Amino acid sequence: MQLNEVLMDLLTRVRASAREEGEQQHVARDGKTWHGTLGHLAEDQQKMHQVSLYETRTGVVLKEQIVGEKENEVSRVEEFLTRQWMKGRIISADAMHTQQAFCLGVTLAGGDYVLFAKGNQPSLREDLHLFFREPPVDCRDWRTAHTCDNGHGRLELRELVASTELNEWLARSWHGVAQVFRLRRRVCKPLVCTQEIVYGLTSLTAAQAGPQRLLELIRDHWAMENRLHWRRDVTLQEDACQVRKGIAPRVLAILNRFLLALFDWLGVTNVASHMRALAARPILALRLFLCSLERIKLPCRQLFPLPHRLQRNGGSSPG
Repeated sequence: MQLNEVLMDLLTRVRASAREEGEQQHVARDGKTWHGTLGHLAEDQQKMHQVSLYETRTGVVLKEQIVGEKENEVSRVEEFLTRQWMKGRIISADAMHTQQAFCLGVTLAGGDYVLFAKGNQPSLREDLHLFFREPPVDCRDWRTAHTCDNGHGRLELRELVASTELNEWLARSWHGVAQVFRLRRRVCKPLVCTQEIVYGLTSLTAAQAGPQRLLELIRDHWAMENRLHWRRDVTLQEDACQVRKGIAPRVLAILNRFLLALFDWLGVTNVASHMRALAARPILALRLFLCSLERIKLPCRQLFPLPHRLQRNGGSSPG
C-alpha cells in the first residue's frame, strides 16, 4: 500500500541528516495477525495477516504485505527479496523462513541472512546439534561470546559459539552459508531457572560478524516483537480493536506503525505516558502535524512537557 511507503519515506528523509552508520543495515521480517478480524464470515470482513520488513534500529517499516486467506508468509517472500530491499542489508527471520530458496534469494539480491534451525528443518538442526555437542578433534574454528543482563527480577545469560567448520558440508544445500552458531540462553528467576538452545546459520563471514556481533543481531531481531508487535498489541490495543471492514484494519495498522516509528525518532521512551499527555493536551499533538519534523527533534520532556502533577507521579496518571 502506498500509504506505508509515503509515511515511512518521510521519516527516512528526516533521519538522513543525523543518521548513524549502519542503522539501516539490519532488517527483520515477521508477520502479525489483527485479532479483531478473526472469526467473521462477511466477505468484506476477512482475516488480516500482515508481513513487514522492519529496520531494527530505526523502527521504520520498509515494506508491508497482506497474506491471503489460503497463503502463508513463505508464499509471499519473493516480494521482499529484491535488490531494492536486500542490497547491502542483513535480514533475520524466524525459523519458518529457514528455507534453501530463501537463502538463495537473499544472496542473489545482494544481502546477507541470519536464520534459525528448528523443527521445520530437522536434518539441518540435527547436523548442528551433533557438531556442537561433539566437535571434531581437529576443529580449528571455535569462537565464543557471552553476555549477562540483570534486570526486571531476572538474570539472563547468553553464550554464543560460532564456527566455519561446517561450511563445505552445508554449502551444497544452503547457498552462501559462511558460519553456523549455537546460542544458549539461561534465564534465572528467584524460584526457577530455564534454559533454551537455538541453532542457526548465516551468510556473514567471521570477518564481517564475530560471535559478539551475531549475539547483537539475534537480540536486535527481537526488537520487532518487543518494540513493534508488543507495543501495537498492548500500548495501542490493536488486539482489542474491532475495526475489521474492508481495508480499514490495514490502514489503521500502518498509522499505528508510523506513530511508533515517529516516537522512536523523537526519543520517546514511554509511549503510553506520552500518549496520555497528548490526549490531555491536544495542542501538543498538533505540533507533530503542523511543524517540520526537523524542528521538533527535541528531548522528550521538552517536546511533550507533562503537567507538574504527572511529573511528580513519575509520568503516570494518579489512581
